Amino acid sequence: MTSASMFLIRALQKILSEKEIRRSHNSKLRELCERTLKELKGREQEDNSPSQNSVLPPLKSDSNLLENEKYLLPFEHACHSKSAQIVITSLDCLQKLIAYGHIPNKTVADGSGKKLIEHITELITSCFHGPETDEGVQLQVIKVLLTVMTAQDVEVHEGYVLKIVRTCCNIYLVSKSSINQATAKATLTQMLNDIFSRMENKIIEASTVIEEEADISKEEKPNAPEEGNLGVCDDASAYCADDKQATATIIRGILDEIIDKTEVSVHNGEPKVSAEDSEKESISASLPDDDGSAKGNLERVPSRSESSLPTELKDGVEDISSLSYSHVSQKDAFLVFRSLCKLSMKPLPEGHPDPKSHELRSKILALELLLSILQNPGPVFKTNETFTNAIKQYLCVALSRNGVSSVQEVFELSCAIFLSLLSHFKQHLKPQIEVFFKDIFLYILENPSSSFGHKWIIIQIMTRICSDAQCVVDLYLNYDCEMNSANIFERLVKDLAKAAQGTHAKELGCTPMQEKQMRTKSLECLVSILKCMMEWSRDLYHNPHNHSNLNVVEYHKSELSTTITDQKTPGSLDPDSRESSNSLSSLPGASGNPSVPNESVDHFEVRKQQKEMVEAGIGLFNKKPIKGIKYLQENKLLGPTIEDVADFLRSEERLDQAVLGDFLSDNDDYSRQVMYAYVDQQNFENMDFVSALRKFLESFRLPGEAQKIDRLVEKFASRYFECNQNNTIFSSADAAYVLAYSIIMLTTDLHSSQIKAHNKMSKESYIKMNRGINDTRDLPEEYLSKIYDEIRGKEIKMKTTSASTRPKPKVTTPVPTSEKQRKIIFHMEMEQMAKAAKELMENVSHLPSDFTSATNVELTRPMFKVVWTPFLAAFSVGLQDTDDHDISTLCLEGIRSAIRIACIFYMELERDAYVQALSRFTFLTANSITEMKAKNIDTIKTLITVANTDGNYLGRSWLEILRCISTLELAQLIGSGVKSQFITGSSVASHASGSSATLKDNLSSSIDPEAFRDHKKIQLLQEQIGETSSQSVVVAVDRIFTGSTRLNGESIVHFVDALCKVSRDELVSNHPRMFSLQKIVEISYYNMGRIRLQWSRIWEVLGKHFNEAGCNSNEDIAVFAVDSLRQLSTKFLEKGELPNFRFQKDFMKPFEIIMKKNTSKNIRDMVVQCVAQMVNSQYFNIKSGWKNVFSVFFLAASDQEEGIVDLAFQTTIRIITEIMEKQFSSVLDSFQDAVKTLSEFACNVKFPDTSMEAIRYIRVCARYVAEKGMIFRDHQGDTDVHVQEDDRVWVRGWFPILFELTCVISRCKLDVRTRSLTVLFEIMKTYGGQFTQSWWKELFGVIFRIFDEIKMSDSPAERIEWMNTTCNHALYAIVDVFTQYYDTLCPILLNELYAQLKWCVQQDNEQLARAGTNCFENFVISNGTNFGPEIWQVTCNSLKEIFERTVPSRLLTWSPASPEKSANQQLDEGLSNQALFNSLLIKCVVQFELIVAFDNIIFYPAASRKEDQENWASAQHPMEELPAIAEKLDEDRGMYRHLSTDQLVVLADCLMESHMFAKKFNLDHEQRNLLWKAGFKGKAKPNLLKQETQSLSCCLRILFRLNSDPSRVRESELIHTKLVNMCSDALQHYLSLPTDIHREAWNSLLLLVLVRLSRLPSDKLRRHLTVYYQLLCDCLLVQNLPPEIKAGLRRVFMRAGALAQLLPAA
Repeated sequence: MTSASMFLIRALQKILSEKEIRRSHNSKLRELCERTLKELKGREQEDNSPSQNSVLPPLKSDSNLLENEKYLLPFEHACHSKSAQIVITSLDCLQKLIAYGHIPNKTVADGSGKKLIEHITELITSCFHGPETDEGVQLQVIKVLLTVMTAQDVEVHEGYVLKIVRTCCNIYLVSKSSINQATAKATLTQMLNDIFSRMENKIIEASTVIEEEADISKEEKPNAPEEGNLGVCDDASAYCADDKQATATIIRGILDEIIDKTEVSVHNGEPKVSAEDSEKESISASLPDDDGSAKGNLERVPSRSESSLPTELKDGVEDISSLSYSHVSQKDAFLVFRSLCKLSMKPLPEGHPDPKSHELRSKILALELLLSILQNPGPVFKTNETFTNAIKQYLCVALSRNGVSSVQEVFELSCAIFLSLLSHFKQHLKPQIEVFFKDIFLYILENPSSSFGHKWIIIQIMTRICSDAQCVVDLYLNYDCEMNSANIFERLVKDLAKAAQGTHAKELGCTPMQEKQMRTKSLECLVSILKCMMEWSRDLYHNPHNHSNLNVVEYHKSELSTTITDQKTPGSLDPDSRESSNSLSSLPGASGNPSVPNESVDHFEVRKQQKEMVEAGIGLFNKKPIKGIKYLQENKLLGPTIEDVADFLRSEERLDQAVLGDFLSDNDDYSRQVMYAYVDQQNFENMDFVSALRKFLESFRLPGEAQKIDRLVEKFASRYFECNQNNTIFSSADAAYVLAYSIIMLTTDLHSSQIKAHNKMSKESYIKMNRGINDTRDLPEEYLSKIYDEIRGKEIKMKTTSASTRPKPKVTTPVPTSEKQRKIIFHMEMEQMAKAAKELMENVSHLPSDFTSATNVELTRPMFKVVWTPFLAAFSVGLQDTDDHDISTLCLEGIRSAIRIACIFYMELERDAYVQALSRFTFLTANSITEMKAKNIDTIKTLITVANTDGNYLGRSWLEILRCISTLELAQLIGSGVKSQFITGSSVASHASGSSATLKDNLSSSIDPEAFRDHKKIQLLQEQIGETSSQSVVVAVDRIFTGSTRLNGESIVHFVDALCKVSRDELVSNHPRMFSLQKIVEISYYNMGRIRLQWSRIWEVLGKHFNEAGCNSNEDIAVFAVDSLRQLSTKFLEKGELPNFRFQKDFMKPFEIIMKKNTSKNIRDMVVQCVAQMVNSQYFNIKSGWKNVFSVFFLAASDQEEGIVDLAFQTTIRIITEIMEKQFSSVLDSFQDAVKTLSEFACNVKFPDTSMEAIRYIRVCARYVAEKGMIFRDHQGDTDVHVQEDDRVWVRGWFPILFELTCVISRCKLDVRTRSLTVLFEIMKTYGGQFTQSWWKELFGVIFRIFDEIKMSDSPAERIEWMNTTCNHALYAIVDVFTQYYDTLCPILLNELYAQLKWCVQQDNEQLARAGTNCFENFVISNGTNFGPEIWQVTCNSLKEIFERTVPSRLLTWSPASPEKSANQQLDEGLSNQALFNSLLIKCVVQFELIVAFDNIIFYPAASRKEDQENWASAQHPMEELPAIAEKLDEDRGMYRHLSTDQLVVLADCLMESHMFAKKFNLDHEQRNLLWKAGFKGKAKPNLLKQETQSLSCCLRILFRLNSDPSRVRESELIHTKLVNMCSDALQHYLSLPTDIHREAWNSLLLLVLVRLSRLPSDKLRRHLTVYYQLLCDCLLVQNLPPEIKAGLRRVFMRAGALAQLLPAA
C-alpha cells in the first residue's frame, strides 16, 4: 500500500466510523466515501501493495494516485459537513497528503484554470465560518494552512497567500479559545517567516543564475560589463533555509500537541481554556505603577454576517500591476506586507477602545506581525527598492498614525517597529526618521499632558536607540548638522535631561516610585548616550593606567532592570518578548549605509554653526522680520538681492506663517518688492484658479487687515493672469482679483465655527455676489458652482508643518487640573498630532534618502559641545536632590563619562565645569563636611577614579581634584580621631569654587567648630566620614601620586602646578598643613627618571613653590621646604650634568631666592649649610649649579651674622683654592660669579679682615685667568654666543675681576678701597701686556667711573676725602699705567685720558686739581718724546683749554650783596659767595700750577728755577763773565725741541693772557678791597703777583729761546717782534709799579730780561736797544734798586757801549 492510499483509506474509514455519518443529510457523503474506499481497496489488492500494518508511510510519494480528482471528492464534501469531527478528519488527511507531497501540481479539470493546491486552499479556508466554527476545526484549519504555506512540492501565490493569512487572522480575532488564538498567532508568524524566507531564497537563486550567466558571457567577452548582480550575499540563502526548516519543525510539533490535547479534551468533556488563562499566554508588556483602566466584560462575538473581518487582507493585485518583481515570491511578500500595513491603519472607534474589540486586536496583530518581519529581515528585504518604498509609503504612514495612539500597547508596538526600522532601514528612511523623532516621540516627551505610560515607553525606546554609538552619531550628523533638518540629537538630550531632573514626572503628577523610575530611566539613557560618544572616540583615548583599585559602585543594567521589572505595570516594553532581538549595536543595519566623506570635523562644526545662525535668524524674523533678514545677510547666509530673500521666504518652512503674511503685506517699499518677487517665483501655468489660490495661500497666514489682504490678492491675480494669458474665463486681472477675494470670503464663511449653519452663504448667494465682475459680464454659473462645491468640500488651509516648525502658540495651554482632564487634553492633542504626522509622512514618502553613516571619530567633539550643559544640569540635579543610590550612581557615571569625552577632545571649559560639579558634590569643598552621605563618598571615589584614569587630559582641572584630596586628608584625620584643637578654625570663610583662595581658610574651617564641642557629635562625625579612610580610598589617593610617573610631559606640569597651588593655600591657612608639600616631594622622587626637558618645565613650577615655602614665616614649614629642597637637589646632583646644560641652575635657584627673601637667621644659616654640604659632597658633579652656589654665598656675604658669613667665605675660598685648581673648566661658567661673591665679601664693613682676604683672593683669581687663558678661549658659554674666541678670556676672566675691584673701590671705606685700588692697578700693570686695545678701552671706561660724580657721597667731608685719596691715587696710577703701556693705549685712549685730566683740573678740590695738573705734566714729560705732531697738537689744545676754563674771571666782576636784601637772603648769598670764593681760589691755584707745568714741560722741571738762581748768583759778581748759553741748550731735556713754533707760540699766548689777567687784577685795588672785605683769600688783600710774574717769565723764556734757536729762522722775525714788544711792555710796567712790594716781585723777571739781553747777539741786541734803551736808562732812577738789577743793567749798558764802539768789544 502506498502512503497516499494509506492516508485516504484510513481517513475514509474514520469518517465512516463517525456517528454523524449515518444522519440523512450526510447520505451523499457516506456514499462517496464508501465508493471511494472500495475503489482504493480494490486498486491496492491489484497492485499487491505492502502490508497496511506499517506504522509510518513510506517517504516516497505516489502522486499518480491523486491525478484523478475523484479520490479527493469525498473530502471536499466532508469539509462542508456540519460535523466537526468529520471536518477535522478530512482536513487532517489533506494536511498529510500535502505534507508528504502527494498533491500533484496540476490544474483542476473544472475549467477555472486553478491549480489543485489552490482549489484545496479554497476548500480549507471555507471550513472556517466565523466564531461559531468548532475550535478543533479551527486548529486543524491552521495546521493545514501552515502545511500549505510550508510545502516544498506545491506552492500558492498572490491572492491565495492573502486568503491563507486572512483566514489565520480571522481565527485569531474571533476564536474564543486562547489556545487557538495563540496557535493562530504563532502560525501567522511562521507563515510570514516562510513567505519572506522563500522570497529571499528565490531571489538569491535568481541572482546566482544571473551571475553565472554573466560570468560565462564575461569569459566569452572579457570586456563586457558585469550585469544582473543584485548585490545579495551568498550566505543569506543558507541562513534563510535553515531558519525556515527549524521554525517549521517547531511549529508543527506545537500544533500536533495542541490538536491532540484538544481532541482529548473534547472527547473527555474537559473544560476549555478560560479567557483569563489566555491572557497569560499572550504577549504583553507591563508599565511601572500605572493604574490602568478596568477591563470590562467580553463583548458578544458577532455572527459570521456581522463580524468585522480585516478587509485589508482581501486586496488583490489590481493596484500593483505597475510594479515589477524578480520572482512571484517577491510579489507574495509585498502583498502580505502591504496588507498588514493597511490592516494596522484601520481606525479605532471613538473614545477609549475596548481591549477585546476586533478593531484593536486586529491592529495589534498586524503590528506584531510587522514587527516579526522587521526584527530579522533578510538582505533582499533590506535592500530591494520595492520593499523600501513599501516601508516608506505604507508602513511609515501607518506608524505615524499608530505612533500617537492613546492605546499604550499599540503605541508600544509602533515604537518597537520604529526601533527595528532604525536598526535596519535608516539609510532609506532619513526624512521619515526625522518625522518620527521631532513630530511624535520628542513631541510626546515635551508635551506636559502626555501620559506617563507613553513617556515611559519612549524613554525605554530611546535608551535602546542610544545604546548604539553608530546610531547616536548618525542622528547628530544627519539631522543636527543638516541645514533644513531638526536638531534631533540636541532636543533628545534636552528632553531626557528634563525628565532626569523630574520635570516631566512632576507635571504628570506621578507617584514617588514612578518619578524615581522615570528619572532613573532617563539618566540611564543619558549615560548610554555619553557611553556611545565615549565608545565612538575611544581610539583617541590613551589611558596611562590599566585599572583602578577603587571599588566604586558601578551601574549594572541587569540589576537595575531587575529592580524595575519587579514593579512593572501594563504598558512597558518587555525585553524578553518583542525586544528579544539583539541591541542596535549588534545589528547589521549600518553595514549598508553610505559612509560620510572623509571630511574634517571642522566642516561639520561649520555646518552646525551655520545652522544655528540660520535658526537664530529665523527666530529673529519671527519677531522682527527686517532684523531677521538683515542678520542672515550679514552672516552671508542669505543673498543680498530681493529675489534671494523671496526664495528664502518661500522655501523655509520654519518661519512663522502669520508673521510672514504680515511682512509680505506691509506697505513699505522693501516688503512690497519682496512680496512681488515672492509671488513672481510661483508658477500658476495651466492650473485651475482654486488650485492656484490654494498653492498661493498654503505657505503663510493671511493677515486680518483688509488692506493687507488686498495687496496680496491683487498681486496674486496679476501673476495668475500673467501665467494664463490664453484662459477663456477672465477678461482681465481685475476679474481674477475679485474672484480670489470672494473665494477667501467664501472659505471663511463656510468653515468658520463662529458662523451658524443657517447663516452660512448659499451657492445662489455666492453666484449672485460674483455677478458682473468680469468686465461687467458674469462668470459662468457652472464655473462658480464648481468653485463653491470645491470650497465647501475642502477648506483652503495652510500647508501642514511639523511640530518643531509650527510656531508656538502665544497663549499657553492651561495645565490640566485633574487626571481626567489631562487624559482628555492628551487624547485631543494626539488626534491632531496623528493627522499632522500622517500628512507629513505622506509628503516625505517619495523624497530621496541621503542618509550617511558617520566615520569620523572627532564628531564627538561638536556633539558634546552642543549638549554638555543639559547633561550637566541633569546630573547635578540628580546628585543634589536625591539620596537614592541608583540615581546617584548613574549621575556619577554620567559625569565620569562626560569628563572623559571633554578630556579626549581637550574641551577645557566643559571639562572644568564637570570636574567642578563633581568636586562640589564631594562636600569636601563646602563650608562643612559634617553632613557627608553615602553619595558623597561615592562621589569622592569617582573623583579619585577620574584622576587615576584621565590624568593626562585633566589640565587645569587638577586643581579642583587636588583641593578635594587635600580636604579629604583633613577629613581622614578627623575620622581617625585627631585632636579637635587642630581642626577648629576661627571663622568659616565663604567658598568660591575655582578661586585661588578656596582652601586658604576653608581647609581648617571647613570643619564646623561647633560640631566638636560635644563629644558625641565628634564620634558621630567620625563615623560619618570614616568611610573616607577606607583602604580603597587611601590606596587610590596614593595611586594618584605614584601614578604621576605615567602622566605625559604636559599633564605632569599641570598636575604639579595644581598641587603647588593647593599647597600654597594649605600653608597660608590659619592652621598651616604640609600634606601637599610632602606630596610634592614624593612626586618629585617618583618622577626623578623623567627627561630633562620635562623636568625643566616641572621645576619651573616647583621652584617657585619652594621659593614661597622656604620664605614662609613659619620656620617649621621653611625648614621642611629647605631640607626637602636639599634632598632633591642632592638627588639631581648625583645624576650629574653634561656640559652646556643648565638644569642644575634651575633646581638650585630656590636656595638663592630663599636666601634673598627669608629674613630668618636660622633659615638663612640652614640654606648656607645645605649649599656648603652639597659643595663638599657633590662638587665633582656640579656644573651649571655653581652659579646658584655663588649666588647664595653672594647673599650670605652681606649678612651681619658672623657664622653665616664665615661658613660662606670659607666654602668660597675652598672652591677657589682647591676645586678650581682641580676642575677649573666645570667652574668656568660661574667664574665671574665667584669674583662677584669675593667682591661682596670685600664690601662687608662689619668684617674688615674678611674684606682684605677677599681682595687677596681676587688677586688669586687674576692669576687663574693669566695661567688658564686657553681654557677661557676654548670654552663657549651661554653668554658667549656673540663673543669672539679671543675675547672670551676678557669677557669671562679679566673684565669681571677688574670690574668688581672698581665696585669695591666705589662701595667700601678708605682702607679697603685703597687696598682694592692698589690690587686693581697691580693687576693692570702685571698682566696688562695680555690685553688688547679693545680690552683696554673697555677697561678704562670702567676705571674712569672712579671719578664719576654720581658715585661720590653727598657728604662734603666724604667727597673731599674721596677726591683727596681715591681720585688722587687713581689719577697717578692711571698715568703710570698709561705710561707703561703707552704704545698700546695712546692710539685709543689719549683723548679720554686728556678729558679725564681736564675734568680733574676743573674740580672744586684743590688737591685733585693740583693732581690733575701734575699728572698732565708728568704724562707729557714722560711720554712727550714719543708724541707725534698730531698728539702734540692735541696736547697743546688741551692745555690751552684748561687755561681758558680755569681763568678766575669772576674776580674782576664780583660785587657784594645789596644792603636792601633781607638777612636771610644775605645769609644765603654769603654761603654762595663762600663757595664761589673757594672755586675762584682753586682756579687761581690751578692757573699758577699750569704756569709751572708749562715751564716744566717745555724746559724740564726745575730748569727755570735753576736759571733764576744762576742769574742771581752771577749778578752778585758783576765783574765775572756770564756762562755761554750754548752749553745750557745742550743740556736741556725739556719738550721744547718736540714742540713746533706755532705750538710754542700758542702756549706763550696762553701764558701772556694769564699774565695780563693777573696784572689787571693786581692793579684794580678797589676790586681787591671788595674781595678782601668779603673774606676772599685770608687776612691780606688778595693778589696774583706770582701768576703775573711767573706767566710772563715763562713766556719770555719761550720767546728768548725761540729767538736764539737757529733751527727756527723762518719764524725769527715774528718772534723777535713779539719779544721786543713784550720786553718793552715789561720795562714800562716795572717803572710804573707804585709799591716796593710789587717791584720786589718783579725783580727776578727783570733780572731774567737783563741777563737774556746781555746774551743776545749784537745785531739782535741792537734792535732791542733801539726800542727801549730809554726805559733801561730810566730803571737806574728807581729807588732802592737791588744791586743784582744794577749789575744786570751794567752788563747791558756795557754791551751797548761796545756796540756803539764806546768800549772795546768783549
